[in-house]
Amino acid sequence: METPWMHCLLLLVQPLLLLHAPGVAAKVPALVVFGDSSVDTGNNDYLPTVARSNFEPYGRDFNGGVATGRFSNGRLATDFISQDFGLPDTVPAYLDPSFEMKDFATGVCFASAATGYDNVTSDVLSVLPLWKQLDYFKNYQERLKSFQGEATAQQTISQSLYIISMGTNDFLENYYAFSGRSSEYTVDKYEDYLVGIARGFVDDLYLLGARKVNIAGLPPMGCLPLERVENLDSCNKEHNQVASDFNAKLQNMMAELSQELPDVKLAYSNLYDPFMDVVTNPTSYGFENAVSGCCATGLFEMGYMCSRRSPFTCTDANKYVFWDAFHPTERMYRIIADRLMNTTLYVYK
Repeated sequence: METPWMHCLLLLVQPLLLLHAPGVAAKVPALVVFGDSSVDTGNNDYLPTVARSNFEPYGRDFNGGVATGRFSNGRLATDFISQDFGLPDTVPAYLDPSFEMKDFATGVCFASAATGYDNVTSDVLSVLPLWKQLDYFKNYQERLKSFQGEATAQQTISQSLYIISMGTNDFLENYYAFSGRSSEYTVDKYEDYLVGIARGFVDDLYLLGARKVNIAGLPPMGCLPLERVENLDSCNKEHNQVASDFNAKLQNMMAELSQELPDVKLAYSNLYDPFMDVVTNPTSYGFENAVSGCCATGLFEMGYMCSRRSPFTCTDANKYVFWDAFHPTERMYRIIADRLMNTTLYVYK
């Protein structure tokens, strides 16, 4: 008989799609991150946008209780992944002036909360579009060469692990929120449009020297607390199906690209299944609440609505899967990081 802990163990070790067989890989000298709020470590703090989280109670469980701009109570999955690769335990935001090139040489984040693959998505809240994140990466490369020297910098660039995580906002903040893209594309065609952008971005990274690229699929976005509220406390099955369909296309794209770029280690990370397992079996993972977030009522608040003045914020975020109505807790991010390190990412170690 399968016990809950056995179920968790099996889920953690179940292999994901690995597009290249594991070999003798060089040590990863740095983690380079692109994406949205799932991986933004504070870039939006320096943008004229309301999509920020550099205030309490965000970051209350972070080192020193500092609100860094991470949309959680503590660290993100990429912070844990960096630590697991023997790198610093946090990934610095590129726009944060308190960091120097010595910090960025071992990890750098270009992600921007509320962005997406689609430029229209980034325009909604005036955040960094994907092309701008790429521009900052080009600038970073020049600074890295000045800091490390041409030869060492080229080695760092080629051996670093590149993580891409975004897409949820393209659907929930853009396609389903406004009539523009939904009048232009069916949801199926919009998925294709986004996958095409993702493919082009991986191609761009390749041309800039990246040789280890991991792209994350979408979580079951219909089970986010905000989505549940709009669907009478149940997961939005339609939006979950869209996430699943998009993920399949993204995975296929990475497999095709792997054949075209044989000298690159490309991998797709399945976030949907482990996330859904936690949401549907929270007690198996030690959670008490997988329906609402810890902050405020946890039903619709995020960003500035997640205020330290709310009397409803929980006292122990470790009991919650979600920190606010849209983003996971640090503990959930730790579970995600462990999942990836034991499956997709071990090929890079």
